[in-house]
Amino acid sequence: MPEIITAERAGVGLDGRPRPTEDRIVVLPNAVVVLDGATSPTPAERDGGWHSRALAAELTSLDGDLADDLARAIGRLADRFGLVPGDSPSSTVAIARWTDETVDALVLADSPVVAFGARTDVLADHRLRDLRGKVSRITDWRNREGGFWVAEADPAAAYRAVRRTWRRDEAHTVLLATDGVSCGVDDYGLFADWREVLDITLAKGPEAVLDEIRAAEAGDPERTRWRRSKVHDDQALAVVRF
Repeated sequence: MPEIITAERAGVGLDGRPRPTEDRIVVLPNAVVVLDGATSPTPAERDGGWHSRALAAELTSLDGDLADDLARAIGRLADRFGLVPGDSPSSTVAIARWTDETVDALVLADSPVVAFGARTDVLADHRLRDLRGKVSRITDWRNREGGFWVAEADPAAAYRAVRRTWRRDEAHTVLLATDGVSCGVDDYGLFADWREVLDITLAKGPEAVLDEIRAAEAGDPERTRWRRSKVHDDQALAVVRF
């Protein structure tokens, strides 16, 4: 069994008040899954945290094609709770699964997977990021051509994920993160690259990475240096060492 290191921390809501995290980390015998929930464009009693938690409960076995496994999980969830495409909460999905020979990864929306070996290979889905500042309501572009794809109520979204496979000798370590962590590399520039994130995690523990991001955000409470919807997002970080 690989060594698996994780850290999770709740952020705040749009009103700035503490609330339960909407991120989830699922550890399976042969895989790690990271999810980041998002509330429906027409909020009801089920929020993004409910969706990420409910989808996590469906992802109990990842032994087939990853897109097939994810599509079936989305379909089961939608059928069980009567979820309607376009009018339901959703979740990002990042999966890293390993066998004796390979490491397979799948990313749907903005929760990247990073493989470390002789080089660092980042598997990221930039479609959501590329829409920011270009459209008035990003939620109108969920799961449609020219927009971005996320796990919601339509199983077909699973087949729009970005994917990669590495040989085991190409990836001695894999990292998965939600955007509350990836912002430290991609948006804030707190870390030179993902290798620095890994080095801090291994030297000081994953909480040290979360601490550095939170400290930077606390120094920008008006969100003028880094434009964002809330001061602190939820954070989830998982590192798998083979």
